[in-house]
Amino acid sequence: MAVNVYASATEDGAPDDWVERVASAAGTIDCPDVGSELTEVPEGAREGVDKELAALDQQIAEAYQRLQNSVQAQQQDSGFADNAIMNPLKEKRAATIERIAIAIDRVGDRPDGLDSLAACELRPAENQDAGQDAGQDGGEQNGGEQNGGEQNGDGQNQGGQGDQNQGGQQGGQGQQGNGGQAGNGPVAADYADIRSVQPNAGNRGGQNGSTGSFSTDCGVNANGVFNSDNVIVAPGVSNGAHHFHDYIGNQGNNAFASDEDLAAADTSCENQGDRSSYFWPVIRLQNGTAEQDANSPGGGIEGNAGEIVTPKEVTMTFVGSPRGEVVEMPRLLRIITGDAKAFVNGPANANASWSCTGFEDRQLKDKYPLCPSGSDVVRTFKFQSCWDGRNIDSANHRTHVTFAAADGSCAAGFKAIPQLVQRIVYDVDAPSLQDGGRTTPLFAVDSFPEQLHKAVTDHGDFINVFDEDLMRAMVDCINDGRECDAADLDGDQGDGGGQGGDAGQGDGGDQGDGGDQGGDAGQGDDQGQDQDGGQDQGEDQDQGQDQPGNGQGEGADQDQDENAAEPSETAQAPGGADDQANQGGDKEPQVLGSVKATQRGNPAGGDQGDRGEGADDAGDGGDAVAAPEQTPAANVPSAAGQPGAQGSGSASGSLAETGSQLWPAMIGGVAVLAGVVLLRRVRRGNY
Repeated sequence: MAVNVYASATEDGAPDDWVERVASAAGTIDCPDVGSELTEVPEGAREGVDKELAALDQQIAEAYQRLQNSVQAQQQDSGFADNAIMNPLKEKRAATIERIAIAIDRVGDRPDGLDSLAACELRPAENQDAGQDAGQDGGEQNGGEQNGGEQNGDGQNQGGQGDQNQGGQQGGQGQQGNGGQAGNGPVAADYADIRSVQPNAGNRGGQNGSTGSFSTDCGVNANGVFNSDNVIVAPGVSNGAHHFHDYIGNQGNNAFASDEDLAAADTSCENQGDRSSYFWPVIRLQNGTAEQDANSPGGGIEGNAGEIVTPKEVTMTFVGSPRGEVVEMPRLLRIITGDAKAFVNGPANANASWSCTGFEDRQLKDKYPLCPSGSDVVRTFKFQSCWDGRNIDSANHRTHVTFAAADGSCAAGFKAIPQLVQRIVYDVDAPSLQDGGRTTPLFAVDSFPEQLHKAVTDHGDFINVFDEDLMRAMVDCINDGRECDAADLDGDQGDGGGQGGDAGQGDGGDQGDGGDQGGDAGQGDDQGQDQDGGQDQGEDQDQGQDQPGNGQGEGADQDQDENAAEPSETAQAPGGADDQANQGGDKEPQVLGSVKATQRGNPAGGDQGDRGEGADDAGDGGDAVAAPEQTPAANVPSAAGQPGAQGSGSASGSLAETGSQLWPAMIGGVAVLAGVVLLRRVRRGNY
């Protein structure tokens, strides 16, 4: 049922030390989504239920990892997967689901039918691409299942996509089974040439509605704020997302952030009145790079492997309703669009949209686009725009907000709010499917391990932390039919401690009042260099530059953008598999050094000369700054080093290391001195 597939290192253009790809053909694990069934959870049970739901996700992740790691046993015993993996998983899920039912029963009515959700199905590899309940041809992903026409992409007619299963799955090219760098996707069939897709993006229409727009610029996460938490779905649980997110806007978002923490946090937005949190799964190039999260939960050990790509451009626009005026969003409103588990859940809540610059009238819902030369990959998220008028969140994080109907109207009892539209652009080339991505690497979103990096699992998250005055200005602008930019409005612009635009801010603690740093001022290469702590910057900077398969060699640091070396946030991760399933709200987060997104095209990053002499490359890359001290409940910026093995090449080093480097010079000095004395004695004898 499962085989190991090793990539050939002899193909033309493939490096000799190319990373060995191990791909399991054992398929994936399909479990019912308990959280989506819990539409009503009493407030008093929410915290406990959220943690038990996170435990269910952890159980699936562990089971999938065992499935991948037991290839030989599955080959020898056809019943191994059921007996050793699937049946124990069912028992664990049944116990967890019972705890959920008990928690709800204590303060409300016990839900019926949850026990039927314990059993999971082992989906064979050969059925994976057909496992979307016939909804993956685009016809069922047009928003009709999401209450209306705001989803666009009606009847995608993804003609020619069947032909995309080419080359990469033939001849042992590393794309058999689940494929990908970590053996859990993607495969060649997950990509489609955008030119083969018929135009399908609809028109919002509605001349009598609120036709204005309001844009806010919060950068591209050039400073590298990442973690594998999700404070909306799994508050208080480290690694609740099991994949890494990009964060822009609010700089304090992690699993342990309270509403007060979010309201008081710094922001990367130009207008400091926007402290909202915008986050989405990172995109990675599966080029063999071992990022700093390679051995961390949510990262490499859960199948999210490769080089994280920093967006080239991010635009965020709030638009109105085609049917009338919009009302203000309530502060701290949470919205999730799309479904991170859509591969196994089906397309009902999916809301992925993939395209290419120059072809954005053509949207793909369940495939990654193959863009022609000169065209960039585009992800678009259109968030729900109807609010129930009462709640800032709901038990399943969906029922308090919905999409408008095809005519733009909201359901009875719901109010139209500004609709967030995110457009995220990436400078990534179309992968070489014919050789499994070795010539030009595959790209894919991070995902839960069992979701196999399918494009349909793409999703976005938003927490509204706009100042009330700025939110009011947004609504007035939209309802008046004006086009407004948050940076042009009065507010706290420029006083956010060096925040602003794409400038790659730190936490602002040592950067003065930021009065002259607003907007896209390109805050320079030395932001935060006066911070204390050292952090062994040279150690991070010279790691992993010669990782096999990254094609960078000793010039890897040359690729860092000047903004790409600002403080990165840390990944909060559980201490172990057993801890995750049972952790409580008072559990201290484990702090892991997070990855640093690499940007291209900026050869010199700034002042590296005072870092010491840890490596040849350390003086050539972008600035990395020392991390300020933070409380355990906050994201802790870490040195922004290049990916690779940690623990060697420290620029500062210990005294013992320094001595070990100096003793040869000392011996040489003694030898020279002895030679001088001997020479003088010989000369005296001659006289």
